[in-house]
Amino acid sequence: MELSHRVQAIKESPTLAITAKAQKLKADGRDVIALAAGEPDFDTPDHIKAAAIEAIRQGFTKYTPVSGTPSLKQAIIAKFKRDQGMDYNARQILVSCGGKQSFYNLCQAFLNDGDEAVIPAPYWVSYPDMVILAGGKPVFVACGIEQSYKLDPRRLEAAISARTKLVVINSPSNPTGAVYTREELKALGEVLKKYPKILIASDDMYEHVMLGATRFSNILDACPELYPQTILLNGVSKAYSMTGWRIGYAAGPEWLIKAMDNIQSQSTSNPCSISQVAAEAALTGPQADCLAPMLQAFNERHVFVVDRFNAMRGLQCLPAGGAFYAFVDARQAIQNLHQEGKLAAPNDMALGSYLLEAQDVAVVPGSAFGAEGYFRISFATSMANLEKAMDRIEKALA
Repeated sequence: MELSHRVQAIKESPTLAITAKAQKLKADGRDVIALAAGEPDFDTPDHIKAAAIEAIRQGFTKYTPVSGTPSLKQAIIAKFKRDQGMDYNARQILVSCGGKQSFYNLCQAFLNDGDEAVIPAPYWVSYPDMVILAGGKPVFVACGIEQSYKLDPRRLEAAISARTKLVVINSPSNPTGAVYTREELKALGEVLKKYPKILIASDDMYEHVMLGATRFSNILDACPELYPQTILLNGVSKAYSMTGWRIGYAAGPEWLIKAMDNIQSQSTSNPCSISQVAAEAALTGPQADCLAPMLQAFNERHVFVVDRFNAMRGLQCLPAGGAFYAFVDARQAIQNLHQEGKLAAPNDMALGSYLLEAQDVAVVPGSAFGAEGYFRISFATSMANLEKAMDRIEKALA
């Protein structure tokens, strides 16, 4: 007996693997600072937890419709109207078990063998493997620090072929924190208007985690005329510190949402009933007061880590516009350490191993995101942890 070809074509999530390794070292008594996992270190707000507890008390523990409860779908529709001025109906909304399942459902419902998906790199680790699992082919467009980690119209046009069926835009970006301006999105939209059969997947999961004076826009804010060929992917995990509740949602054309609903009906069926009540409370409850303390902390930590990284030998780190990650160009540092005999190989995987083994700091190598020579940290941890981690990384590179 042997495993399927499709599972042999994909890899374990690097972020989860590194987090697991760091946890094992911690269990062995090591003072490991894990900067790999992308989840806020804040608790879920009390009014959201209270809504879930009340739902349990009332016995709301049975199956719900596969696509989500009617009241949660109405809350999502109201959110899109409030935040983007976009109109959707209930048949255009699908609630899933997290943002990952939303994108997985999309690929399974839309891609055929050999269909191409244009993915700017650095990218969120799961995009390529989910495309591959659907029989598709990821087409990567390198957007390194020299391009401010953003796709431009010329590179987009060059990546499109007769087999292109999907283009992925993630802003704010995981892993880089890069945020497209409305003008930049409009320029990309002018290219995509010429290809009405190409679907645009706009992953807006970090929409509310904005840094500094940066403002959020997605492709439909910039080009509302792309509505028929765009699917918006979002969720409550990051903005409301609800990663473990596992609620993501998608809004798009009825024919596509129905197909994704069919896929979900044969995998997980409905998302958790209690989590859906909690998500509804998150979307309909207080917004600014709920988000403000978390955003203040993220902004302070962001400034701190960017300044520290840019003062270290061989590193370069651009300020982020959103999310809670710092994406660091370590190519010069890697060369320095390899020449000094501290790295077994001149690559980011060796650097990640060195930082973990020698300094007890867990980071994610950039190659996991399609960017060899970089690494990502999450600053969704305490300032005390970040100060200690920065001191250790600086010592490792000295």
